[in-house]
Amino acid sequence: MRILLDSHALLWYVLGDPKLSDTAQNLIADTDNEVLISPATFWEIAIKVSIGKLTLNVQYKEFIAVCLNSYGFRILPIEPSHTARLVVMPFPPNHKDPFDRLLVAQADVEGMPILSNDVSLDAYPIRRLW
Repeated sequence: MRILLDSHALLWYVLGDPKLSDTAQNLIADTDNEVLISPATFWEIAIKVSIGKLTLNVQYKEFIAVCLNSYGFRILPIEPSHTARLVVMPFPPNHKDPFDRLLVAQADVEGMPILSNDVSLDAYPIRRLW
């Protein structure tokens, strides 16, 4: 199965945070699954690190290297079809997060679930796993 990770799922897995559900842990660790990361996720994490809202236990560049090389996660490029989906995607009440919306668009176009504990994503026509 192909799975797109939400930012917190990626962080919690790599950093060993106990907030990651057992289901999420098992899905990410299952070598039969293709675990994908959007560039939007790295962008969001970089912004949070740069403004002091997030502290990593390694340098940001090393964090990316660990994600891609040690864990073998793959990048899901942002394609024009993903951004085209954003144009017609509704705005559920109280949810306008641009990073989440891009992840939703990517998951929708690619026909894959998002691994996230964010229940606000359930307002979109995608499958959320947690």
